Amino acid sequence: MLWPMLAIALGFLGLAVLAVLAVRVFVEVRRLSGQVELASRRIADASGELERAAGDLARAGGAART
Repeated sequence: MLWPMLAIALGFLGLAVLAVLAVRVFVEVRRLSGQVELASRRIADASGELERAAGDLARAGGAART
């Protein structure tokens, strides 16, 4: 009777450990997705600034040739 109860207790503890690890993974994935979203916004902003700077440079180069 002792061994089956011990096996059940260890099985429960194993599931509890897996549940805790799953929650930790979920929290880290949420945090990572927030960081990816922030980096995506920064890249989009930098891309827009680069396009504006390239347009200004093209106009300045065209004016210098004339």
